[in-house]
Amino acid sequence: MRTDDLIDALASDTGPTRAPPKRLATVGGLGALAALLLVLGWLHTRHDLMPAMRGGMFWMKALYTALLGLAGYLAVERLARPTGSGRRGWILGLSVLAVFVVAGLVQAMMSPDIQMALRMLRGGSWHVCSRNILVLGLPMLALGLWAVRGMAPTRPTLAGLATGLFAGGVAATVYGLHCPENTFTFVALWYSLGVLALAALGAIIGRWALRW
Repeated sequence: MRTDDLIDALASDTGPTRAPPKRLATVGGLGALAALLLVLGWLHTRHDLMPAMRGGMFWMKALYTALLGLAGYLAVERLARPTGSGRRGWILGLSVLAVFVVAGLVQAMMSPDIQMALRMLRGGSWHVCSRNILVLGLPMLALGLWAVRGMAPTRPTLAGLATGLFAGGVAATVYGLHCPENTFTFVALWYSLGVLALAALGAIIGRWALRW
């Protein structure tokens, strides 16, 4: 059977046993739980969590990272199917990232001096933020790649990238329970790097792990 014929056959056999949404929702739930357990047992929640949850920036961070996770979900949900492109997810992810990066740049430029801008950029945890998000997302990335491998991806690198973006968005959202940073500038750089590191790792692993 030629490759094109095989793809056509898979495309016509995407019934309930191959439908990605339910599996990916399970991956997201278990990934969030794994990240939460790591926060509680390793990083611990921020000491001022309850007051912080009454502030707008706490939820702005959560919205940003959740939308990145949603973008990854939308992309991998399509890429897990034969000939899927994931276009909706990519558009959403790039749009959200661009908006937050612009917000971070504007906030930095509006600071009264360069020292204040650097403080907003570095915060108190710039050296561990991206790494922590990467670690929190590893369990979900592994689970996600395993789940997607059982579907029918025909673009393994892109499917791995989307899986990593999905995992990174979820992990970064949970990480907000620990992280006290509250500037657009910090989040736009260090949170984004953590999420994108998981996306890149997913693409690298997915290139061979999702091949069939």
